[in-house]
Amino acid sequence: MSRDRVIAWAAQHFDRGQFFEDLARRVAIPTESQNPARGAELAAYLDDEIAPALTAMGYACRRLENPKGPRMPFLFAERREGADRPTVLTYGHGDVVRGMEEDWRDGLDPWRLTREGERWYGRGTADNKGQHSINIAGLAAVLAVKGSLGFTSKILIETGEEMGSPGLHDVARRHADSLGADVLIGSDGPRLLTERATLFTGSRGCFNFDMSVELRRGGHHSGNWGGLLANPGVILAHAIASIVSKTGQVLVPEILPRDIPASIRRVLADCPVERLEGPAIDPTWGEPGLSLAEKVFAWNTFEVLAFSTGNPQHPANAIPPQARATCQVRYVAGTDPRQLLPTLRRHLDAHGFSLITLGSRREEYFSATRLDPENPWVRWAAGSIEETIGERPTILPNIGGTLPNEVFAEILGMPTLWVPHSYTACSQHAPDEHLLAPIVREGLRVMAGLFWDLGEKGAPA
Repeated sequence: MSRDRVIAWAAQHFDRGQFFEDLARRVAIPTESQNPARGAELAAYLDDEIAPALTAMGYACRRLENPKGPRMPFLFAERREGADRPTVLTYGHGDVVRGMEEDWRDGLDPWRLTREGERWYGRGTADNKGQHSINIAGLAAVLAVKGSLGFTSKILIETGEEMGSPGLHDVARRHADSLGADVLIGSDGPRLLTERATLFTGSRGCFNFDMSVELRRGGHHSGNWGGLLANPGVILAHAIASIVSKTGQVLVPEILPRDIPASIRRVLADCPVERLEGPAIDPTWGEPGLSLAEKVFAWNTFEVLAFSTGNPQHPANAIPPQARATCQVRYVAGTDPRQLLPTLRRHLDAHGFSLITLGSRREEYFSATRLDPENPWVRWAAGSIEETIGERPTILPNIGGTLPNEVFAEILGMPTLWVPHSYTACSQHAPDEHLLAPIVREGLRVMAGLFWDLGEKGAPA
């Protein structure tokens, strides 16, 4: 038994096509949580696909019903190996966004795993079936070589993440004893750079809300009434301009972090955001004085997602009666999302925009979370990854997007480690979603090494 043998087993699992076969079965189950007609498929993914695979690995599996409704259940699996050994919770989600079948390019089907060169196409390959399948295979590698893990393993798979994880908070509270662990090791989101492994420890929060102005019923001729009637589009545009500058700087200090901790600045100095795949970065956009990495991973941003007034498809020569905008605040740890609307309400009133109505788009929001990069678990995981691939991973205190990490970090009170197996250009949530085969193979090796190290060396001091 050796670490090298476990990592080699994981690589062979990829090379022999066994991982591709497993993922193909899982992609073929159309688990669209945003489609009300897919309840049977969501249950089948857990009961007919994941539970049998885990049972064969020695796990005891049981369904946890969703207190928010029966359509999006949870699967809890556990393999116990002694009270004196560490306990690891692994999380993933089996649901996907809508397939968008008609929008995929010729030759591709969201429910069929298709290999084209280094790209594996299919809905859920990147988000999140491929990622949690890699982690399950990493556990299987240790069991295949060693016969045991050397730690207690718990796995939670939900089927409602793409709907905002309804019921996850309640499940965590009700089953806190069952779900409790020394650490969460999960996988979601993209690497920062395609060619370099990434380790992140939390996520930013996301708060979406509406701003609206309703002044009167119906439009009125702009020739007869222009200059006499207030224009709601103009009012709303100026209200937004009082919140965020023309270069993206947030102008309401109360919704911003107080500072960036020194340990966060240090780790972000090794995050080359300028090398991201995708559109060209606007270097002068956002908060002045921050590095590019600090802007997206350590600061709060205000975005306008949609803006409408009148009839944009068929404009009329009339002063419109109303205007609406959907806006968003992405926020880092330390920001209380419950205070965002009250703070913005005070700001708008103080600047003469009492006509603006604010409304939240969701009842619940995930708090922003992050684990200090100097935490022993972070150092342990980074060292394990480096030993496996010969290069230190990029370490992020949190990703720019949002995950239900607060459930594990705050409700269950455990350190959280995320090792993503996707990349920024994977077309997640869009047609032609895919994984990159080299990242899959490396991810299998990385996770096998992580789980081996935990079983052999135990938890970090």
